[in-house]
Amino acid sequence: MQYRKIKKTGDELSILGFGCMRLPEKNGRIQEKRAKAQIRYAIEHGVNYFDTAMPYHVGASEPLLGRTLSGGLRNKVKIATKLSPWLVKTRADMDTLLNIQLSKLKTDHIDYYLLHSLQKGYWEHFESLGALEFLEHAKKDGKIVSTGFSFHGDKETFKTIIDSYDWDCCQIQYNYLDEDNQAGTKGLRYAAEKDIGVIVMEPLRGGNLGKKSPPEVQSIWDEADIKRSPVEWALRWIWDHPEVTVVLSGMNEETHIEENIRIAGEALPCSLTEKELGLVNRAEKTFRKLMKAGCTGCRYCMPCPSGVDIPTCFELYNNHHVFGDKQNAKLFYMGRLYDLFGYKPSHASLCENCGNCEEACPQNLPIQDLLVDVANEFETTQMAILRWFVKRIYAFRKWLDFRKVRE
Repeated sequence: MQYRKIKKTGDELSILGFGCMRLPEKNGRIQEKRAKAQIRYAIEHGVNYFDTAMPYHVGASEPLLGRTLSGGLRNKVKIATKLSPWLVKTRADMDTLLNIQLSKLKTDHIDYYLLHSLQKGYWEHFESLGALEFLEHAKKDGKIVSTGFSFHGDKETFKTIIDSYDWDCCQIQYNYLDEDNQAGTKGLRYAAEKDIGVIVMEPLRGGNLGKKSPPEVQSIWDEADIKRSPVEWALRWIWDHPEVTVVLSGMNEETHIEENIRIAGEALPCSLTEKELGLVNRAEKTFRKLMKAGCTGCRYCMPCPSGVDIPTCFELYNNHHVFGDKQNAKLFYMGRLYDLFGYKPSHASLCENCGNCEEACPQNLPIQDLLVDVANEFETTQMAILRWFVKRIYAFRKWLDFRKVRE
């Protein structure tokens, strides 16, 4: 295992982090014995950064990680968890939620505490409630050690957040299909220039870049002098960037964990040749040609007057069709584009056909027609019923947690 240092904290973190959002499940529940064995195996092989959050696995991820580490493994790892803005209504809620998380994780401190899933609206929400003051108090109390944020907004908002506080780390979506999407390469470099550790999420775009490649893409990989799997190409491309500190992988298969650990022991920064980088670039362009919506994530179409998050709609639509990622695409659509977790609704059917997006799109995409296709795909009666149930499950879990604290 290789390690890279976060300059502000001095922590040497494994370049492979264990994401606890996609632990192995059966019948909708975490397979506890199997998940514990996977986490322990990862620790034995050098992984020392574990990322979770209160909403993961409908509230079951943090307790599982806490139970797994309580047998003497806690001091061998760094735990990262997050404060979700949709759970916070008052300044007092922040303290309450942190105490709940400490209890669930069976620890007296969080190593890396992140403001969760920031974009402009959530950042403004946190600012108005005094979240930065909360972080300072929690650090002084010893409940959290280092601070950061995870991000799903635009580049301008990312820069604003970076410049607003003395962060230790940030977490961004980054892979060879998302160089220009969200924070992108510019955000990666901007954070690194300020000695802020960069944690990368979605390195395989929800696992999709690790699946069997379409023939058009596989023929490109076949030209390489050194043969690699799609997973290895995707991970090596990210680790080739010296600005990256940790890459999170939502590993839920034993073979995936073994493969990722092997690659993490070999992938040095700046080690890909010009020919190999050219192959990745061609693979990215080929994927774009295969996509139902040829969106590059440039966000020139944004903001939408009707509130539609056009790039995310197209990202999930492409994941659904190009990669066959039907279940995850639908779940992410429900979670990120509706008000399920307190997000401002931004789903496709909000489009009022003003046409501003098509005038701004450098790809000349028929955005309005594509949004109709997206809505037809994802906004079904079945999904509406599922949203209703999930939203109430989360509300009940939150009520239960707060009640326990008050008692």
